[in-house]
Amino acid sequence: MEGGVFSAHKPTYLLLLLHIFLLALLPFKVISSPKTQAEALLSWKNTFVSAPPSLTSWSLANLNNLCNWTAIVCDQSSKQVSQIDLSNFDISATLTHFNFTPFLNLTQFNLNGNNFTGPIPSAIGNLSKLTTLDLGNNFFDYQIPVEIGKLTELKELKYLDLQMNFLNSSIPSELGFCTNLTYLNLTSNHLEGPIPSSIGQLRELKYLDLRENSLNSSIPSELGLCTKLTYLALSSNHLEGKIPPSISQLRELQHLDLSNNFLNSSIPSELGFCPSLTYLALASNKLNGELPLSLSNMNTITDLSLFANRFTGPLLPSLFSNWTEVVSLQLQHNSFSGNIPPEIGLLSFLRSLDLSRNHLFGSIPLTLWKLRLIQSLNLSNNYLNGSVPPDIPFPLVMNFDLSNNNFTQEIQKAPGNSKKHNKVIIGVLVPVCGLSVVATTIALIRMFHKKTKRALKKTNSAQNFENFESMILQEEVKFTFGEVVKAIEDFHEKYCIGKGGFGRVYKAELLSGQVVAVKRLNMSDSNDIPAINLQSFENEIRTLTNIRHRNIIRLYGFCSRRGCIFLLYEYLERGSLGKALYGVDGVTELGWATRVKVVKGLAHALSYLHHDCSPPIVHRDVTVNNVLLESDFEARLSDFGTARLISANSSNWTHIVGSFGYMAPELALTMRVTDKCDVYNFGVVALEVMMGRHPGDLLESQLSESSQSMKEDNVELFLKDLLDQRLEAPRNELAKAVVLVMSLALNCIRTCPRSRPTMLYVAQKLSAQSLPSRTIWHANHQQADGDIKLEGKKIKLVGKFFV
Repeated sequence: MEGGVFSAHKPTYLLLLLHIFLLALLPFKVISSPKTQAEALLSWKNTFVSAPPSLTSWSLANLNNLCNWTAIVCDQSSKQVSQIDLSNFDISATLTHFNFTPFLNLTQFNLNGNNFTGPIPSAIGNLSKLTTLDLGNNFFDYQIPVEIGKLTELKELKYLDLQMNFLNSSIPSELGFCTNLTYLNLTSNHLEGPIPSSIGQLRELKYLDLRENSLNSSIPSELGLCTKLTYLALSSNHLEGKIPPSISQLRELQHLDLSNNFLNSSIPSELGFCPSLTYLALASNKLNGELPLSLSNMNTITDLSLFANRFTGPLLPSLFSNWTEVVSLQLQHNSFSGNIPPEIGLLSFLRSLDLSRNHLFGSIPLTLWKLRLIQSLNLSNNYLNGSVPPDIPFPLVMNFDLSNNNFTQEIQKAPGNSKKHNKVIIGVLVPVCGLSVVATTIALIRMFHKKTKRALKKTNSAQNFENFESMILQEEVKFTFGEVVKAIEDFHEKYCIGKGGFGRVYKAELLSGQVVAVKRLNMSDSNDIPAINLQSFENEIRTLTNIRHRNIIRLYGFCSRRGCIFLLYEYLERGSLGKALYGVDGVTELGWATRVKVVKGLAHALSYLHHDCSPPIVHRDVTVNNVLLESDFEARLSDFGTARLISANSSNWTHIVGSFGYMAPELALTMRVTDKCDVYNFGVVALEVMMGRHPGDLLESQLSESSQSMKEDNVELFLKDLLDQRLEAPRNELAKAVVLVMSLALNCIRTCPRSRPTMLYVAQKLSAQSLPSRTIWHANHQQADGDIKLEGKKIKLVGKFFV
């Protein structure tokens, strides 16, 4: 009977269940409606520190026109949002205020190149239909959420990009659950721990970049399972152990960069079975043994960098026979022995060759002189002998060094090698500018100051700047501008810790215990041109919010109040390098090792600006007062008020900007800004750090000698007399580091810009892990002296001084 009753009511019962199910789905339908999505976006926009003008279409008045909003793409059938692309909108906000729930059908989410701070919410894992996720070039910190492994549809040929943030966790193994990911970029974060073996599950991966983190342990052999990889970069980490032989399975690999790690094995012969390699960088590791013959299979290689390792054995002729496409070959700072093979003449495209600081002997093969495209050649610090043609047949060569070998006397007459037997060469080339440079400088400065009235027309841009009010860019900053003003008693003079051409700097100690530096410019009573000052501060904000480097100052935010503009920085207790160098504690605190460290940090900062930023950035005012020091004396480059972006396609003409005593001489003559201006600045600062005083006499000697055609007799100066006399002489390995810094610095202050090295070259030289004992002295120690020629001024390096 009961069964009959139930059967009789079965249709009604099922209808009730269906009704309940539909009611349960109703909220999801409502949540995903275009109107709900528009409201969610507006709610998020209202949390922006400053919404860009380009997002004016995001408004209540335009609520029903979502698919025409800026940066929004809708699905044609459902009219719901399918793509959000806010890349490079200069937005300052967080993702914690973004409601992910209405956007479950989102396929592309791009926030690259903004100022987003805080964590990446775990709710991002609910966007299960994402094919592209780009959060790179922001300020995200904390950890990568494990829920990101739920994004199993990440399959486009674009990428998962989290580069240049402040993520400080390990790489979650859940990333391996994205079995369709093709592009993964986590470079320039603070990631630590091992590379998870689950990364081998990313079988569609073509691009993997984990550079500039703190990843440790060994390289997982499971990487060999990512057989579609074409780009693999793991450089500048703490990886150790061996290069896994399984890497030979990456037959499509074109770019492999494992440099600047602690790898300590030999090169596996299997590496030679990556036939598509064009770029191979294994430099600055502890790799050892001989180069395997199988490397000759890499007949498409164009750029090979193995310097600063412990490689031994001969340079096999078969390698050079097959590396016919090589453009750059860097094998310096190793222990290679034997002859330079004649087959080197087969490298017809070779432009840069460095075999220096090895144990090579024998004569230079005649085939080497047939390399007509060579621009940089360094065979110094070997045991090479014999002779070379009296006229080096290199029409394009710019950098040429054969010093510290055992050549016959005839070679001393060859161009670029006119120094005495077995002595250090540092040539400083001076163009014919002479005293006219000084006169031109004075004239241009006077002309510059006459432009004040015309520049005043630009002050109306200050009103636009005022609209920003207050922008805090960093999530960890838990203070308001009002707290800063209160902490320094409305900018009382007693809190002022520095004054410069572009404002004053105050130290603010907040109630929370946090200390910040505040840079202030009063627009109304400044003696400088208001428009120029405003432009300088805007430059500094734009520059610092887009660059990330451990040797560059960190900007917390900026404010605009009552006719003043302010920049809020991290505070560095030790202050400026100038203060440390010339203060009472300069001798005890700034020992030789510390000075070398400071110069190295500054070199890396400038190398980053010139070679890792796009477009490159020229600082234009590198001085000892614009380099700040952390508690451990790590250098931080600051004061970007005069920095400007440069383009390879523009002339970059400008008015004179910089500090006298540091400016490159060509600025006075041509006013053309290039990265070589910063190189000159760096050279001056490096010399000042090592000498303990400004190297004005050395700089002046270049101009005076060029104008007098070097008629005066040579004057011998000793390196020991140039170095800071307040310190005891450096010894042993430290002495070699000091000489290296001095050598590089003297090259950087060459008057001809083209003759100066790049900052990348300088940084690489200073980062070399070992300085062979034959850097200064001949191997048998019978030759104690070396010469550095500085346009008629001899600076003698006396080896016994350092013994």
